Amino acid sequence: MRIEWTDPAIADLEAIRDYIARDSEYYGAQFVGRIIDAVEKLPRFPEMGRRVPEARSEIDVRELIFQNYRIIYRLKADKIQIITVLHGSRNLRGMKPKPWEVV
Repeated sequence: MRIEWTDPAIADLEAIRDYIARDSEYYGAQFVGRIIDAVEKLPRFPEMGRRVPEARSEIDVRELIFQNYRIIYRLKADKIQIITVLHGSRNLRGMKPKPWEVV
Protein backbone atom coordinates (compact mmCIF):
# COMPACT_ATOMS: atom_id res chain seq x y z
CA MET A 1 0.00 0.00 0.00
CA ARG A 2 1.13 3.51 -0.64
CA ILE A 3 0.48 6.66 1.35
CA GLU A 4 -1.30 9.59 -0.27
CA TRP A 5 -1.31 12.95 1.52
CA THR A 6 -4.32 15.09 0.59
CA ASP A 7 -3.89 18.83 0.09
CA PRO A 8 -5.75 19.61 3.35
CA ALA A 9 -3.48 17.24 5.29
CA ILE A 10 -0.36 18.86 3.82
CA ALA A 11 -1.76 22.29 4.73
CA ASP A 12 -2.37 21.01 8.27
CA LEU A 13 1.27 19.89 8.59
CA GLU A 14 2.49 23.24 7.32
CA ALA A 15 0.27 25.08 9.82
CA ILE A 16 1.52 22.91 12.69
CA ARG A 17 5.14 23.49 11.64
CA ASP A 18 4.60 27.23 11.31
CA TYR A 19 2.89 27.47 14.70
CA ILE A 20 5.69 25.65 16.51
CA ALA A 21 8.32 27.52 14.46
CA ARG A 22 7.21 30.79 16.05
CA ASP A 23 9.23 29.61 19.04
CA SER A 24 11.70 27.30 17.28
CA GLU A 25 12.07 26.47 13.60
CA TYR A 26 14.09 23.40 14.54
CA TYR A 27 11.38 21.95 16.76
CA GLY A 28 8.66 22.83 14.26
CA ALA A 29 10.37 20.81 11.55
CA GLN A 30 11.27 18.02 13.97
CA PHE A 31 7.70 17.66 15.24
CA VAL A 32 6.24 17.44 11.74
CA GLY A 33 8.93 14.91 10.86
CA ARG A 34 7.82 12.76 13.78
CA ILE A 35 4.21 12.91 12.57
CA ILE A 36 5.37 11.77 9.13
CA ASP A 37 7.40 8.95 10.73
CA ALA A 38 4.26 7.75 12.55
CA VAL A 39 2.32 7.73 9.28
CA GLU A 40 5.10 5.82 7.50
CA LYS A 41 4.28 2.76 9.67
CA LEU A 42 0.77 2.50 8.23
CA PRO A 43 1.58 0.48 5.07
CA ARG A 44 2.81 -2.38 7.27
CA PHE A 45 -0.05 -2.02 9.78
CA PRO A 46 -2.89 -0.17 8.03
CA GLU A 47 -5.48 -0.99 10.67
CA MET A 48 -3.34 0.02 13.65
CA GLY A 49 -5.34 3.20 14.08
CA ARG A 50 -8.73 3.12 15.74
CA ARG A 51 -11.95 3.90 13.93
CA VAL A 52 -12.86 7.57 14.26
CA PRO A 53 -15.78 7.71 16.73
CA GLU A 54 -17.32 10.73 14.99
CA ALA A 55 -17.38 8.86 11.65
CA ARG A 56 -19.74 6.11 12.72
CA SER A 57 -21.00 5.28 9.23
CA GLU A 58 -17.54 5.45 7.66
CA ILE A 59 -15.89 2.14 8.59
CA ASP A 60 -12.82 2.87 6.46
CA VAL A 61 -11.97 6.13 8.32
CA ARG A 62 -9.39 5.59 11.03
CA GLU A 63 -7.02 7.68 13.13
CA LEU A 64 -3.62 7.54 14.73
CA ILE A 65 -3.10 9.52 17.88
CA PHE A 66 0.28 11.25 17.97
CA GLN A 67 0.80 13.24 21.14
CA ASN A 68 -2.06 15.79 21.08
CA TYR A 69 -2.84 15.34 17.38
CA ARG A 70 -5.26 13.15 15.50
CA ILE A 71 -4.02 11.87 12.14
CA ILE A 72 -7.18 10.89 10.30
CA TYR A 73 -6.87 8.59 7.31
CA ARG A 74 -9.00 6.48 4.99
CA LEU A 75 -8.16 2.95 3.92
CA LYS A 76 -8.64 2.28 0.23
CA ALA A 77 -7.86 -0.86 -1.77
CA ASP A 78 -4.41 0.25 -2.90
CA LYS A 79 -3.59 3.25 -0.72
CA ILE A 80 -3.82 4.95 2.62
CA GLN A 81 -5.21 8.44 2.19
CA ILE A 82 -4.21 10.91 4.90
CA ILE A 83 -7.23 13.19 5.24
CA THR A 84 -6.28 15.64 8.00
CA VAL A 85 -4.03 16.22 10.98
CA LEU A 86 -5.74 18.15 13.72
CA HIS A 87 -5.24 18.98 17.36
CA GLY A 88 -7.16 16.74 19.74
CA SER A 89 -8.81 19.74 21.39
CA ARG A 90 -10.64 20.61 18.16
CA ASN A 91 -14.34 19.77 18.17
CA LEU A 92 -14.62 17.32 15.31
CA ARG A 93 -18.31 16.71 16.03
CA GLY A 94 -19.04 20.39 15.40
CA MET A 95 -17.10 20.60 12.13
CA LYS A 96 -19.17 21.05 9.01
CA PRO A 97 -18.36 19.45 6.67
CA LYS A 98 -16.43 16.61 8.28
CA PRO A 99 -12.89 16.15 6.88
CA TRP A 100 -13.74 12.74 5.37
CA GLU A 101 -16.74 14.27 3.56
CA VAL A 102 -14.56 16.76 1.70
CA VAL A 103 -11.96 14.40 0.29
